[in-house]
Amino acid sequence: MHAVCYSRTVTASRLQKPLRHQYVRQPVPVFFPFEEKVPESALHLRLRTALFLILERRLRGRAYVGSDQFVYWDSTDPKLCLAPDAFVRLGGPDELLPSYQTWKHGAPEVAVEIISASDGGPRELERRLDRYRRCGVEELVYFDPESRERPLRLWDWVESDLVERELTAPNALYCDKLEAYWCLHQDARLGVMLRLADGADGSGMWPTPEEAEIEQREAAARRIAELEAELRRRGPE
Repeated sequence: MHAVCYSRTVTASRLQKPLRHQYVRQPVPVFFPFEEKVPESALHLRLRTALFLILERRLRGRAYVGSDQFVYWDSTDPKLCLAPDAFVRLGGPDELLPSYQTWKHGAPEVAVEIISASDGGPRELERRLDRYRRCGVEELVYFDPESRERPLRLWDWVESDLVERELTAPNALYCDKLEAYWCLHQDARLGVMLRLADGADGSGMWPTPEEAEIEQREAAARRIAELEAELRRRGPE
């Protein structure tokens, strides 16, 4: 999470909402910030945005996809939050949320952290794992584009714990919730990217919006060429 919290303005109408019953005291509202003002590197921004757009395009209408958005899991403490670089809740709310609150929307089923040099060492990793564990995330993905030894690490929710997955096992990169495989893709401009693919060998890679547009144009051009070739074959009528 790269976050410094800023509270949103609370309108008078919200504070003065009529109550259906009488109470011994007025409720004390808890406010959940939704903005952050911490810089991120240009590479981190592009890697995060690319993954978000890939997920959002593929899962549109079937899931809530968030990116760098506060996720709260304790309705009494706004200090307890995370801001995954990407997260998914299948069948989640079909609306733009200022912040994501698990007691309203359910816990994210998949969350991704893209690691940068400023994210700290093992102690910070343990702190984040503890927060994801308490949040109830079912699959956590750590992607470190600068690591040659362990660029990708996965954790699963097992018996109320987050347990790291052994990546040498068969189908270790399969994401059950997304029904696809995590893979690393070498991009000419961004370097190593975290992607998803339908096949374990990286085939059927989920495209970025730009790649999808290029594929559509190329498919249309091929179809036009096929029709023109068919017309030439038939000759003048």
